[in-house]
Amino acid sequence: MRRSHLTTFVLFSLILAVVFCAPASAQLEQRIITPFRTTRDPTAVAVGDFNGDGIPDVAVVGRDLQIFLGKGDGTFQSPLSYAVGAIPDSIAVSDFNGDGKLDVVLTHFDSGANSVLFGNGDGTFTSFVNLPTSNYGGLIAVGDFNGDGKPDVLIENGSLVTVFLNNGNGTFKPGIDTIVGGKDSQLVGVGVGDFNRDGILDVAVANDEGNGDFSILSGKGDGSFVVTQQYSQNGVGPIAVGDLRGNGLLDLVVGASPTVYLGNGDGTFQPGQTYSTADAMSLTIADFNGDGKPDLIVADFGTYANGDVSVLLGNGDGTFQPTQVFPTSFFTDFAAVGDLNGDGMLDVAVVDRNGNLFTMLNTGTADFSPTSPVTFANQLIGTTSSPMAATMTNAGITPISISSVTSSGPPFKITKNTCTGSLAPAAECKISANFTPTVKDSVTGTLTIIDSASSKPQVVELTGPGTYVKLVPSALNFPPTKVGSTSAPQTMQLTNTGSAPLNFTYFIFAGGGYGNDYPESDNCGTQLAAGASCTITVSFSPHNTGARNAYLDIQDDGGGSPQEPKLTGTGD
Repeated sequence: MRRSHLTTFVLFSLILAVVFCAPASAQLEQRIITPFRTTRDPTAVAVGDFNGDGIPDVAVVGRDLQIFLGKGDGTFQSPLSYAVGAIPDSIAVSDFNGDGKLDVVLTHFDSGANSVLFGNGDGTFTSFVNLPTSNYGGLIAVGDFNGDGKPDVLIENGSLVTVFLNNGNGTFKPGIDTIVGGKDSQLVGVGVGDFNRDGILDVAVANDEGNGDFSILSGKGDGSFVVTQQYSQNGVGPIAVGDLRGNGLLDLVVGASPTVYLGNGDGTFQPGQTYSTADAMSLTIADFNGDGKPDLIVADFGTYANGDVSVLLGNGDGTFQPTQVFPTSFFTDFAAVGDLNGDGMLDVAVVDRNGNLFTMLNTGTADFSPTSPVTFANQLIGTTSSPMAATMTNAGITPISISSVTSSGPPFKITKNTCTGSLAPAAECKISANFTPTVKDSVTGTLTIIDSASSKPQVVELTGPGTYVKLVPSALNFPPTKVGSTSAPQTMQLTNTGSAPLNFTYFIFAGGGYGNDYPESDNCGTQLAAGASCTITVSFSPHNTGARNAYLDIQDDGGGSPQEPKLTGTGD
């Protein structure tokens, strides 16, 4: 499936309309209090109040459409799912039939059946209707392109930009096509705004044909455009539109390496300035730290098996401060912005390629480390772990007053807390907790901090798996061994501490990195009786010099699976 590079356009904006007073710093912390696996192969995400309760909700599209209704604290109810036919490619949100209830429009990959679903105002939707088009689906944007006060739909695909004018009653006129570039053009980014200040919406589109470029399409006021400007841009991709200088002139941020083009107000733009992020997949311009200056929020593809959300705080003159990176999860492609917990600060909803929806809550000047949940290692049921700590740092310029720190209770217990009273600028404090599981597999808990950095309680997630599987030792470290020879064997004892048989679903494979360097044998079989032990014997036979690290992979029904004890050794 083609990647969808898209800044989601929401006419009923929860992004730029947030007005509040907050310190000139902002941090993100990942929340997984309600971890939902979203639709398979997600392709886009959007934020909107779909049930009219004043709390932002999240829409995710992939193989179907899922609506996550917000609870107002950054968590969501179980999703409502809608089958929408062909594979959706992107999404936009608006009130298309004028009934005061948010609707959604979807484009479909390799299908002409682009769809509008009409909201009932309670988070549910009527059956979808198709836009009158033969053009395959692509990226989507919403705007009033003919000045009649009704939101129209724009779809870009291949070399075409197609506008469907809205009749205002839930139906649309046939598409109006504007050709951009040559026959090999592939449009991969879209942004909408009145770039020449003539009162008519224009469009910026990114094209990855050749070395890449983006074009400015000046609107004629009837849904059609004329290409008036073209700019070279390596690494084209998403496009975001906003007034970065507060002078009433619209500016652009374009590309996988976000490049800022300041607008001249006549439809032309100044030379670009590029900022460093991993690989921008979506861009949003919003005032993230409440200082009245637009900032840039970027969903980054990141390195292999990693992703992140980057925040570039704006200086108010079209430039940005150094990138702040907040790790997320596996291949972060899509993000949308809104005040998800009602504290007056913008948060980020992130969807990764595994189909996970994460909430990244804005903690203001309270900087937490780690930014992801405090995660305990496998812990035997009925035993207590060593403490793990979360560090809170005041990233602002005034003291933070801390009123209280509490724990959600068993199986997590606070063991030490230095976060009391006043926390000076740049100062840090720590909250430590231990983990005593009573059930197998993962459990979650929270540390709740009430402080002056936010109008709502700050929450640090705690998570850890309880297990009946005891491994002694918990890892094997081999001495340096010559290439082509084999070390003396080492043993690890595996004990079932539970009261029921332990079943192995997949047992002992030296994986990760250099698994073939670790020959293994065992007497564990496929099942281990309650209270029984078995022995795993491992040797080190390096195939090359240098560090040759791996792990054992033990999958079972004893909780905390897979067990992955580390194997370390160096080849001489």
